[in-house]
Amino acid sequence: MKRLFVNAHILTMREKDTLLEHAYLVTEDNCITEVGQGDPPVVYDEILDMKGKLLLPGFINTHGHAAMTLLRGYADDLPLKTWLEEKMWPIEGRFGPEQVRWGTALAMVEMIRGGTTCFADMYDHMDQVGALVADAGMRASLCRGVIGLGSQTEREAKRREAVQFAQQWHREANGRITTMMAPHAPYTCPPAYIESIVSDAERLHLPIHIHLSETRREVEQNVQDYGKRPVAHLDQLGVFHRPALVAHAVHVTEDEIQLLAERGVKVSHNPGSNLKLASGIAPVLAMLKKGIRPSLGTDGAASNNNLDLLEEIRLAALIHKGVGEDPEAIPAETALAMGTRFGAEALFLEEEIGTLEPGKKADFVTMDISRAHWQPTHDLLSHVVYSASAADVQDVYVDGRPLMRNRELLTLDEERIRWETIRAFEKVSP
Repeated sequence: MKRLFVNAHILTMREKDTLLEHAYLVTEDNCITEVGQGDPPVVYDEILDMKGKLLLPGFINTHGHAAMTLLRGYADDLPLKTWLEEKMWPIEGRFGPEQVRWGTALAMVEMIRGGTTCFADMYDHMDQVGALVADAGMRASLCRGVIGLGSQTEREAKRREAVQFAQQWHREANGRITTMMAPHAPYTCPPAYIESIVSDAERLHLPIHIHLSETRREVEQNVQDYGKRPVAHLDQLGVFHRPALVAHAVHVTEDEIQLLAERGVKVSHNPGSNLKLASGIAPVLAMLKKGIRPSLGTDGAASNNNLDLLEEIRLAALIHKGVGEDPEAIPAETALAMGTRFGAEALFLEEEIGTLEPGKKADFVTMDISRAHWQPTHDLLSHVVYSASAADVQDVYVDGRPLMRNRELLTLDEERIRWETIRAFEKVSP
């Protein structure tokens, strides 16, 4: 189907010519074929008037654990180690396919309503997640997260499951699903175990996704256990000799940032989760200066407590100004790029998504700019970052398919999902 979107303000998020006014966009099947101003083409199957709307790339959430929506508010205001070991891991150990299915479905409702079109997910029972992504029409980079604790038999079973999932689901759902290998973290995976997963990633030609230096205590423990800080440790184990995406990178030094930059490592900055867990604030300015282009993630809803990437974009723009006492630290355009173009790069999908231009996949959202908090429309890009809310998102398209139109979800039954989510949690609650 060929669709023509007219009378739009369009933020392409390209390096140049970001904002187009009184513009049009054409999609054919799952791709963008034209973006421009002036007279639009006359041949199309459907025309949609975008008057009063801003059209921009869908937001990309580069780190999360979607099924943890079931644990939203379950254990708050605790340090990471206590939160994980005493609260999260015990109840997550009771999660089965049903809990992952409905927790993920709830996350997808929230993400679509907030304008997220693509997300990274690291969890268990990932076949449930893959099936949901395929049916609901989202785009996702998925991995079976592997914690290297327990017996050798348990570890190997997890690793084989991760390999099988990655092989089975990579480029499924018309290419919308990609996969990665995911050792959870250096503090939960012994060195030899990480090396075996690196070997799997090499054999499968897949990237690696891993938590890195989220807390100061984690870094100190790594030095105590292995004589090295986590960055040098993972580099020695071969993790950074593969395409790699690290989550958090809060406690990294200038030298470590330099090494990550030299290795081409991608970083998912999770400002909301890092603030709530009091982990600290990642040195994003130093990363940018070294050529790293950090993306944004929400982490799980148990540590955030929402999956609103627009909120992360705003936080990224604000907290680094405050910490550095520099109003120019993260300009609005950089913050929005972190949630769109840089996100595509972090998931190794920059050839497909992240900007609106011919040849890219038709993943985009529209926002209602007629509301009071958008007026006057001096700078629409600035308004997205500093003024907008998730409730302003009106339409969501992925691969050219509408997932939401005028705030109506088209591929998910929200009422049933809310009910099933409550039921699924009640089955495992203490």
